Amino acid sequence: MDAAFFAGWLRRAAELIEADSERLTRLDAAIGDGDHGLNLNRGFSAAVAALPALPDDTVPGKVLIAAGRAIVSKTGGASGPLYGGALRAAGKALGDAPDVDEAALGAALRAALDGIQGLGQAAMGDKTMVDALAPAVDAYEQALRRHGDPAACAEAAAEAAAHGAVATVPLQARKGRASYLGTRSIGHEDPGAASTVLLMRALADAAAGTR
Repeated sequence: MDAAFFAGWLRRAAELIEADSERLTRLDAAIGDGDHGLNLNRGFSAAVAALPALPDDTVPGKVLIAAGRAIVSKTGGASGPLYGGALRAAGKALGDAPDVDEAALGAALRAALDGIQGLGQAAMGDKTMVDALAPAVDAYEQALRRHGDPAACAEAAAEAAAHGAVATVPLQARKGRASYLGTRSIGHEDPGAASTVLLMRALADAAAGTR
């Protein structure tokens, strides 16, 4: 997986976020500020727009770092620092390697999760994006231990993220804007978890071409 692969992942993520931005905003309107879809759409569009300016010999880590910076600069609310920080952490984990194997990608996803948890101090069960990303990373690593290829590992991550997002519905939020609602946050899917599903689905779509 080279720089083109990671650029393809980001482009696919931007496509999925744009297509689903209204639903993300509706989810956020129920328990947040009502701008999650709009903000993420703007941020990932900026990330994709930043890609052509990168030099031809750009490595995967630099692609993710540049995308993370663009997202932080263009995305409002908590989404910018969280998603942008996650991509930057993943990019730093990849270092200067020109090509990335499935193990290195798994390590980068783990670094992204660690970065998000370090910034937001959220854990499983808090009704945040962590409830989708943590099981996704775990599932990726489990598939990797079964000697899965990148596509199999990414597909496992996407499926786990989707289950994790659905599992936020009965939870009471303990972090973020939704936590101010108390029990009224119960019965709603967390928008950050929902958008994390899109990011993992985009990764699986991109990795499907590596079989």
